[in-house]
Amino acid sequence: MARTRLTIFFMGLVLWCCLTKAEYMKYKDPKQAVHVRTRDLLDRMTLEEKIGQMVQIERSVASADVMNKYFIGERSVLSGGGSAPSPQASPEAWINMINDFQKGSLATRMQIPMIYGIDAVHGNNNVYKATIFPHNIGLGATRHYMLLRDPKLVKKIGAATALESRATGIPYVFAPCIAVCRDPRWGRCYESYSEDPHLVDAMTEIVPGLQGDMPAKSSKGIPFVAGNKNVAACAKHYVGDGGTTKGINENNTVINWHDLLSIHMPGYYTSIIKGVSTVMVSYSSWNGVKMHANRDLVTGFLKNKLRFRGFVISDWEGIDRITYPPHANYTYSIQAAIGSGIDMVMVPYNYSSFIDGLTFLVKNNFIPVSRIDDAVKRILRVKFAVGLFENPLADNSLVDQLGSQEHRELAREAVRRSLVLLKNGHYADQPLLPLPKKTSKILVAGSHADNLGYQCGGWTIEWQGFSGNDLTNGTTVLTAIKNTVDSSTNVVYEENPDPKFVKSNNFSCAIVVVGEHPYVETKGDSMNLTIPEPGPTTIRNVCGALKCVVILISGRPVVIEPDIDSMDALVAAWLPGSEGQGVTDVLFGDYGFSGKLPRTWFKTVDQLPMNVGDPHYDPLFPFGFGLTTEPTKAY
Repeated sequence: MARTRLTIFFMGLVLWCCLTKAEYMKYKDPKQAVHVRTRDLLDRMTLEEKIGQMVQIERSVASADVMNKYFIGERSVLSGGGSAPSPQASPEAWINMINDFQKGSLATRMQIPMIYGIDAVHGNNNVYKATIFPHNIGLGATRHYMLLRDPKLVKKIGAATALESRATGIPYVFAPCIAVCRDPRWGRCYESYSEDPHLVDAMTEIVPGLQGDMPAKSSKGIPFVAGNKNVAACAKHYVGDGGTTKGINENNTVINWHDLLSIHMPGYYTSIIKGVSTVMVSYSSWNGVKMHANRDLVTGFLKNKLRFRGFVISDWEGIDRITYPPHANYTYSIQAAIGSGIDMVMVPYNYSSFIDGLTFLVKNNFIPVSRIDDAVKRILRVKFAVGLFENPLADNSLVDQLGSQEHRELAREAVRRSLVLLKNGHYADQPLLPLPKKTSKILVAGSHADNLGYQCGGWTIEWQGFSGNDLTNGTTVLTAIKNTVDSSTNVVYEENPDPKFVKSNNFSCAIVVVGEHPYVETKGDSMNLTIPEPGPTTIRNVCGALKCVVILISGRPVVIEPDIDSMDALVAAWLPGSEGQGVTDVLFGDYGFSGKLPRTWFKTVDQLPMNVGDPHYDPLFPFGFGLTTEPTKAY
C-alpha cells in the first residue's frame, strides 16, 4: 500500500513538472526579446484570435463580453467624436471603464491585452478639465524670431499630452497629424503645422515627446515607447491629405511622384526614424487611387522602402469609403484594404460584419494567412513596446497630471509664442501695441472674447467643438484681460456694440476678438474663407470709431481686406486653446510678440492654392512674416 502511494506521488510529481514546463510561454516572459515573444504568441493563435487583433471598435459598442467573445485586440474612443464614459467624466471614471474592457480581453484564452486609443490632437482634448494646447497651426508659428523653429516646445507639449492621456488610463493617441496643408480651404488645415514640409518635418519632435527618446543604438523603424508615462503615437494621415484639389476634404491629391516625396513624405520618414508606433492612412486619394487601397504606397513604400515596423491603421470607417457610395461592396473593401497593407481597421461599429468578411476571405484563399500574420505581428510588437503584457491595467497614480498647473503654464507659453503680429499701428513709428495696463476705460467686443469653446476650436470635448464656457476649464480672453489690467482700469464688455454705444462711452481703446466658429473635417471646408457675421460688422462698428486691436481666432488665414485698413493692430491668435492668459501676456507687454506665419496669408481666395516658392506668389503677408515687440520678461 505504501509502495502504491509512493508510486502515485512520483507520478503526480512528474505530471506537475510536465505541466509546469508546458505552461511556460515565452510571450509572457519580459526577459525574452520582443521578436521572440511575438513569434511565440503568433504561433499559438487561431485565425479567429488573429483577426480579433485587427479590429478596432468604438467605446459605445464595447463591453467585457464583446472583448472576450470576438477577441477584440483594440478599440477606439474619440473617433466617435465626444465619446466618453459620461459627461464631465473624471480620470477615475475613464480608468475604470478602460480596465473593465481590459479585463474582458485578459479573460480570453491567450490573455492578450487590448490597447485603447484616443484623438489627443491638442492635449487630451476629449477629457473634461484636460489642458487644451493650441492647435498645430499655432504651434507651427512658434518659431522664435532668433531661430528658424522651436521644436523643443512641441516636444514638451507631447510629453504633457502623454501624461494627461495616461492620467485617464489611455496608452495610445492618434497624433501627431503631420499633414502639409497646401490650401487653407481645407477644413483640417489647422491640424497641419505648416504649408512648408521642412517646418512640418521639424515638428515631428512631438513624437519623442509623446513616446520618449529612443536609445541611441535602437534599430530604425521599430516602434518605441519609453514607459508608463509615455504613449504610442500615430503619424497621420498617410499620405498627401493636405494636397487635395481645392482643399476638399477626403478628395484627390493630383501630384507627381517627386513632389509627393518632397512635400508630403518627409514627416513620415523622420517620424519612423524617431520610432513612431503607428501610421494612420488617409481618406484621400493619390492621382485617383484611394490611399486605403494603395498597396504600392502602404506596403511597397511605407513598409518595405521606409522599413516601418509598427502597425498601419485605417481611419474611421476608412475602408468603407474605398467604394462609392461607402460600404457599397464591403467584401471588396476588406480585401482591398487588408491587401494594401492595412493592419488594423477602425471599423468602428459593424465589427461582426468585418470579422465575418475577413474570415471568409482568408479561408477561401483571397487573402493569404501570411498577410494576417504580418498584421498581427506588427500589432503585437506595439503592444509589447507599450508594456501592456506586463501592466495591462491602468491605475490612479497619474490622475493629478490631468490639467495640472505645470501643463497649463506650458500651454500658456505656447499661446504666447504662437501669436503673430500682422499689423501694429498705421505708421511704423506709432505702434499701438503693447497696450498700457493702466488706462481709463477699455472696450472689449466680439463673439470670441468670452467663449472658451470658440477659443479652443474643433476636437475639443465634442467632435465638432462647442460654444460657451461650461464644458471644460480654461481662461477666456476677456477673463485674461480683466486679470491683467490695473485695478483702476475699467473693462467694459459688449459682444456686438452698435456705433452709438462705441462713440458715446469715452473708451481709450478697444480689443475686438472675432473669428471662425469651431469645425472639424468636411464641415470646415470653405470656398470663401470669410469671417462669419457678426464678426466683420463688429470690426467696422468699433474700429471705425476707436483705436482698436483685432485678435483673430481662426484655424487658418481668412479674408481680412478691406477691413484691415480700419484696424490699428491685428493679431493672428489661431486656435489658442484653454489658456487665454497667454494672449494678454503679449498684448500688454509682459512678453514680446515673436510668432511667425506658418502659412502664407493670401489677399483673395482667387489666388489659392498659393504657397511659398510658387511662381505666382503675391501674398498679403508672406510665409514667415511676423512683427515683433520688445519683451519685458525673458522666455
